[in-house]
Amino acid sequence: MSENTNINNTEPKESEFTEIVGINFREAGKIYHFSPGGYKLTAGERVIVDTARGIEIGTVKVPNKKIPASELTTPLKPVTRIATKDDLIRDEKNRKAEADAAVICKKKIAAHGLEMDLVGVEYTFDNSKLIFYFTCESRVDFRELVKDLASTFRTRIELRQIGIRDEAKMMGGLGVCGRKFCCANFLSDFVQVSIKMAKEQNFSLNSAKVSGACGRLMCCLRYEHETYEDAIRRTPPQGSTVSTKDGVGTVVETKPLAGEIKVKFSDGDKDTVKAFKCSDVKVLSRPNRKNTKSDDDGEDAEG
Repeated sequence: MSENTNINNTEPKESEFTEIVGINFREAGKIYHFSPGGYKLTAGERVIVDTARGIEIGTVKVPNKKIPASELTTPLKPVTRIATKDDLIRDEKNRKAEADAAVICKKKIAAHGLEMDLVGVEYTFDNSKLIFYFTCESRVDFRELVKDLASTFRTRIELRQIGIRDEAKMMGGLGVCGRKFCCANFLSDFVQVSIKMAKEQNFSLNSAKVSGACGRLMCCLRYEHETYEDAIRRTPPQGSTVSTKDGVGTVVETKPLAGEIKVKFSDGDKDTVKAFKCSDVKVLSRPNRKNTKSDDDGEDAEG
């Protein structure tokens, strides 16, 4: 009898994979997929690509790799070329021109009496567009400012309002940990963080202690979230009734990461508290939380 073949094999065929490279355009910036265009690229190489904003110079963050074509929503643009020495010199000149443009723009904002703060300036590599990033607390009519800037720099002008998290990412700085802001150092995209994460990690819910320089919940609350969730699932919550080698008692304190709980035993007028490993107790009942407030309250929805 011939060997049966698995007709339900769902493994993608070689033809269903697409070769890509990941490129970003600013330190810790979002990584975009491009076709390698026949080049074999390594992380750290500078390349020239055609983007929706124009011709840009970027840095390879993800070298050549193949991913399922189903993960791509639009056709990939190819890498135009590996950056030359002249390209790198031009990029350096653009960075200096951005600093000069920022000084001029701030003066014009003041001259027009606009309530807005300039955060950053970007030239596209080919100088076809000059982008100004700003924040403001209320609606601003900057049409006259755009006209003024266009006549000064003689290129396409774009004014883009950004949020406080993006401002912190662009400005950079040091966090309460003494290290560079995660968003400005290595986070390519913002993640959703909620107050539930702070609760589960036993942080003080004082907003000053769980908020970053941007005023939003600290991104690092997310890093160990899954570890805490797993540990909490295996730990009897406070108020649980448990059976131990010393009798039946009530959980009064938990240490999820250590896998430990403290149990209170009542003996007449005298209470005693002892520590146990979670694996050494049996849960008889858990507290009824039906009527308690949801732990999801207070989510920081900005991502």
